[in-house]
Amino acid sequence: MTQPSARPEQTATVRVLEAAARQSLHAPSVFNTQPWRWRVTPDVLELRADPDRRLATTDPDGRLLTLSCGTALHHARVSLAAAGWAVTIARFPDPADPALLARLRTTGPADLDVAAGRLVDAIPRRRTDRRAYGDRPVPDPLLSRLRAAVEAEDTSLHVVRLDQMPMLAVATARAADAELADPAYREELRRWTDRPESSGDGVPTATAVRPTPRRVPLRDYAPGGAAGLSAGADFDRGAAYVILFGERDDPAAWLRAGEALSALLLTATAEGLATAPLSDAIELAWPRRMMRDLLAGLGEPYLVVRAGWGPADELPAAPRRTPADVIEIDD
Repeated sequence: MTQPSARPEQTATVRVLEAAARQSLHAPSVFNTQPWRWRVTPDVLELRADPDRRLATTDPDGRLLTLSCGTALHHARVSLAAAGWAVTIARFPDPADPALLARLRTTGPADLDVAAGRLVDAIPRRRTDRRAYGDRPVPDPLLSRLRAAVEAEDTSLHVVRLDQMPMLAVATARAADAELADPAYREELRRWTDRPESSGDGVPTATAVRPTPRRVPLRDYAPGGAAGLSAGADFDRGAAYVILFGERDDPAAWLRAGEALSALLLTATAEGLATAPLSDAIELAWPRRMMRDLLAGLGEPYLVVRAGWGPADELPAAPRRTPADVIEIDD
C-alpha cells in the first residue's frame, strides 16, 4: 500500500540526483579526460572512476584521475545543497571495490544553501584559462577566502611566496622537458589533443595557447605549433600561485584534494578570477619532491593552481561528454 505513494517522491529524488550528476560533467580533469561515471538509484548517487580513461604514462598511479573525480564529486555535492537536498557522503564505501569512490545518499529536503548556490552559478562560467594574466595582484583577503574554501574540504593551501617562485618555475620547466623527451608521453598527449569531435573530451589544439615567456611555464598542448589561441600581451606578473597539499598521499587524500580543487576554482570564478590548474610538477616523482621541499616538509603536494585577472573576452567551453555516456539511471 505504501509503494504507489512513495513513487512520486522517489521519482523526484532520481531527478535531482541526475541533475547533480549532469552538473558534474562541467568539472575540470587532467587532459579533460573526464574519468568518472555515475549511477543513479532512487535515493543514492554513486561515483566511480573510469580506469579506461587513466593516463598510463602521465598518471601511472591514478593520482590525477582520482583528483579529477573529486572535482566532479564536489560539483555534484554543491548542486544538491543548492537545490535544497541533504545527503550523507561515504567515500570509498567498499574496500573490495576501490573504483567506487563515493556514495551520496539523500536524507530528505533541507534549507537552500545560499553559498552553494553561488558556487553552482559559477559552474557553467568556470574555464581553464591558459592565457597570460595581468599585472594586478590578487588581494590577500581574496586569497584568504580561497584558503578557507580549500580548508573546508580537509585540504591545505600554500600561497607560493615571491622567493619561492624560481623553485616552482624550475620544477615545472624541468618536468615538462622530461615528459616531452618521453615518446610514450608525446603519444599520450597527441591522443588527448587530437580527439574526434564526437568524443566530447580532450584538449583540442584550437583551445591550446601558443607558448610565450611566463613566470611559470604552462604545458604545451600543441607542441607541433598548431595552438589556436594567443597568450595575450601580459606575463602573469600579478598571478598568484597556490599549492593544494595535505598530510597523506593516498587515494582518499587525492579524492578530497579534488573536492578542494573544485571549491577553490568555483570560489575563484565567483570572485571574478581566472584560473588554470598546473600538474606538471606533480606528475613525476623528483619534481614532486621539489614541491615537497617548497612546502618545507609540511605535507604532500597535490596540485598547483595559477589564479589572477585574465583577459576580458570569454573562452569557449571545453568539450564535454554527453550525459548518456556517463550517467546510468537505475530507478
